[in-house]
Amino acid sequence: MTPMTPANPVAPPTPVTPAAPAAPPAPGTPVVAGLLLAAGGGRRLGGRPKALLPYRGRPLVEHAVRVLREGGCAVVHVVLGASAERVRERAELSGCVVVENPDWAGGMGSSLRVGLASLAADPRRADAVLVSLVDQPGIGAAAVARVRAAAAGRRDALAAASYDGKRGHPVLFGADRWAGVAAGAEGDRGARDYLAAHRDAIALVECGDVAEPFDIDTEADLYRLEG
Repeated sequence: MTPMTPANPVAPPTPVTPAAPAAPPAPGTPVVAGLLLAAGGGRRLGGRPKALLPYRGRPLVEHAVRVLREGGCAVVHVVLGASAERVRERAELSGCVVVENPDWAGGMGSSLRVGLASLAADPRRADAVLVSLVDQPGIGAAAVARVRAAAAGRRDALAAASYDGKRGHPVLFGADRWAGVAAGAEGDRGARDYLAAHRDAIALVECGDVAEPFDIDTEADLYRLEG
């Protein structure tokens, strides 16, 4: 099959029913927040921001938020960067905490730091955060729910989805780990150095039967958004 590039890279706004936020947890129930990293500028996609790529008639960032909510994240923070103003105008992100990373071009690490700082300041005080990437539409709510369950109420939790034994996203960090993750988040490596240093503590959650961890990185990947 020959990959096809959509003629219009950004879908115009159309009436939409936003994904309803997950029900607030009962008092005493651990809070696992969702953190969506959606700042990328799509350099290998001709400079089209990944958050605004069309998916099922709407911006891709909306789908990614819906996945986190349907996977059980009552609190969702979204980090924007490239074309942040356009994303705010075109995408339905009501109910989310939306923050901007002015240094988004420096790599995923800075977006992760911005997101963790936003969560730390949130008065809802999440016990853990589940980090996902906007350009992985093959990872749905079932994978989010599985990794989220691995938190088990522990603020020192560390878990990640696994695909045939290989670590991938989403990744879950208990709140006690956020400072360490942020300290090591540099460039495009994100949390990889932290995860490598703590590999023995990571609970791998197999998700290969419910998700596909492909990325939308190049023009050749755009056909995956047409289904």
